[in-house]
Amino acid sequence: MKNTAIIILALLVCLGVDARKKSRSIVILYENDVHCAIDGYPVLAGLRTQVADTANVAVVSSGDFLQGGTSGAISRGEYITEIMQTVGYDAVTLGNHEFDYQVSRMVELIDKSRLPVTCTNFFESGKSKPYYVPYIVKKIGKKKVAFIGTVTPTTLSTEQYAFFDKQGNQLYDLRPNQVYQLVQDAVDAARRKGAKYCIVLSHLGEDDNDMHVTSHGLVAATSGIDAVLDGHTHSVIPCQLVANKQGKMIPVSQTGTKFYYIGHLLIDEKGRVSTRLIPIRDAQTKAIEASFLTRTSDMRNKTLVATDSINKLVDEQTARVVCHSDFPISILDSTGTQVVRCQETNAGDLVCDAFRAVTGAQIAFNNGGGIRNQLSAGDLTYGDIISLLPFDNYLETIEVTGQDILDVLEACCQLLPERDGQFAQVSGIRYTVDTSRQPRVQSVEVLNGNYEPIQLDRKYVLCTTDDCIDGGGMYGKLKDCRKLKEKIISYNDALIKYVTEYLKGKIPEIYRKPQGRIIIR
Repeated sequence: MKNTAIIILALLVCLGVDARKKSRSIVILYENDVHCAIDGYPVLAGLRTQVADTANVAVVSSGDFLQGGTSGAISRGEYITEIMQTVGYDAVTLGNHEFDYQVSRMVELIDKSRLPVTCTNFFESGKSKPYYVPYIVKKIGKKKVAFIGTVTPTTLSTEQYAFFDKQGNQLYDLRPNQVYQLVQDAVDAARRKGAKYCIVLSHLGEDDNDMHVTSHGLVAATSGIDAVLDGHTHSVIPCQLVANKQGKMIPVSQTGTKFYYIGHLLIDEKGRVSTRLIPIRDAQTKAIEASFLTRTSDMRNKTLVATDSINKLVDEQTARVVCHSDFPISILDSTGTQVVRCQETNAGDLVCDAFRAVTGAQIAFNNGGGIRNQLSAGDLTYGDIISLLPFDNYLETIEVTGQDILDVLEACCQLLPERDGQFAQVSGIRYTVDTSRQPRVQSVEVLNGNYEPIQLDRKYVLCTTDDCIDGGGMYGKLKDCRKLKEKIISYNDALIKYVTEYLKGKIPEIYRKPQGRIIIR
């Protein structure tokens, strides 16, 4: 017990909480882009319980929790919100993937779980007030802290199907040209309500995009924000100082993705704000977690019961082995970077080959952001395949010209060498990208027994997901192409069919490494 107490004290001091002091600082624990990594929630809840012994503490999320893994996919998000309810969040904002199951499902889950959502820029079309409150003011200790939420307006294109009906009428809006002003208005209103500190829960990201709305741009255009807890780009940012409209340096932080880190914001007794990241697998954190296995009254235990129960449900539904691989099916490089969004990977080759084989198309594309998880070597289960391709996407075939293909590839390579969820993994085609030239895409060849130069006026049959055709994926470049077959098979079932029926349960050596379909210079 003495050793346990020492470990607890050491962690609390590391978190900026000194048990020897009578005054209590404010600690805000935060996460972003968890994407169904549910085993991190008990750790977050446990940290909240322990920090609360000696500090005033809140827990918040900067979005992208409903989708991105098996537990979200098979329950259409319900398992995730059930777990989040046990953590006791003080404020949550929306990420773009909260819209994956359509707005009606998102609202149903949020209402049922009573998650405290704030989002300044999500509106029903034609309405003057946002769908969710623009800010939440919480009294944390003796101070009022406001949490202001905002979501990237690029969701209008990447999750287009959630914002427009089948006739093209807009149902919801994210106000792309007003994002910064809407946040400023919420900050000002929260200050009038007595908020001492204003913390923005931002799902904007640091990378530039076609709407030019970023977390850094938000800081530069506003005043009165004390910190931005960001998301969307899966960046690991302990603390980056950005000048606001008045020249004051404001901390911006992001925890990466899938609970690799838990964020820790400290407002000390002098009112100074700082942020840092705690590695989820830190040995000291693990020791703290283990020491509370027998405590039945804290939030960690309640959350652990929920995650254990859901893991069992998921295992029951997904434990069937579908194939074997002697090597990893990779979307990451050795540093953990999601290179499936900026270069060819063996996962992209395998997935697109499955699309082409199952549908009979000449060419297959899949956006890199639709391939979500790394698979280890060994037996691969149904659940593993779902975790690789977790979205509610279906394969369709369309008729395209060679020029259409060239336009799509050019759009999907425009941000290289930066990562982009729309970057195209391919089958039945190969191409070169020269990042020093415009246009960038060169030497496009189509497989026809052998590879041969693409013909711009020729028509080809292309297979991809409905998200990449109708949902705004691949920058909407395919939405006007003539459909040949719709809703053929879900994209994860297509891969299962390919590895079981076409590959006979064993992924061959040809997939050990990328096959040279995409050359980037």
